[in-house]
Amino acid sequence: MSEIAILTPDPAIKDAEGPWRRVLERLQRALSLEGIIATPTPWTGHVDSADGLRAYARVLPLLCWGYHQDHARWLRACGAWEAAGLAMSNAASVLAWNSDKRYLAELAARGVPLPYTQWTDALTRAQIEEAFDETGADELIVKPSVSGGAWKTRRLRRGDPAIEAALREAEGMTMLVQPYLPEIASAGETSLLFFGGRLSHVVNKRPVPGDFRVQEEHGGRYTVLLEPPKGALALAEQTLAAIDAPLLYARIDVVPAADGGWWLMEAELIEPDFYLGVDPQAGAGFARALGALL
Repeated sequence: MSEIAILTPDPAIKDAEGPWRRVLERLQRALSLEGIIATPTPWTGHVDSADGLRAYARVLPLLCWGYHQDHARWLRACGAWEAAGLAMSNAASVLAWNSDKRYLAELAARGVPLPYTQWTDALTRAQIEEAFDETGADELIVKPSVSGGAWKTRRLRRGDPAIEAALREAEGMTMLVQPYLPEIASAGETSLLFFGGRLSHVVNKRPVPGDFRVQEEHGGRYTVLLEPPKGALALAEQTLAAIDAPLLYARIDVVPAADGGWWLMEAELIEPDFYLGVDPQAGAGFARALGALL
């Protein structure tokens, strides 16, 4: 039997005893069939030293939900884990890089197609108006560059009174501005799960009518697809090639574009939900990939 650590939320934050425990149980069941014991430990207990993690065969950050609310400490922890040479998957350097959505600009520079995206360290009404003008969109999505679970993410119309609230909320944060993509409501967002570099399963996620958030906590509906859409798979593989790092796991989220192509929305390499509740293998593919690594 091998014992690995799974990093969990800071016990001091709100909802620290939330639904992550259900996700942990699914992971533990899958890993136990591969002879792997998964022990939970809060990531905030290992910020400045990796000593408490060295005894584990591997450390996985799969449940460190909420790190985006303490990003400076998260980066400090990643630096400590990397300096210690901790056996970690994904690598601590990847975790730091992937925790700020400005990584998307790097992937775009490597040829990965994204929807129109504007980054700004000081969001203004003029920038929002410029985005409306440049995209011709009826609505925009404004969200922090460091975020998770649609945290502080807003959907805005031109002239919306909520723009003022969004500007206040954005103070001191790097923000992304994108057009709202109606395809998310009509076709959904497609997530492709890769374990050990191999495609495991594909899940289509759709928001409830009238919403734009596909996360389960916001009512998102998940359906496993028997086959990945060809364009979606091609984009996911292009994205992984552009990342060019060894990855135990990756969730690539894509949406269809109006012109028939596909756009990358996120490459989730830190603590993505694997959607094991709808995975036909119930996590066996992930367990095998980890077992091979160990």
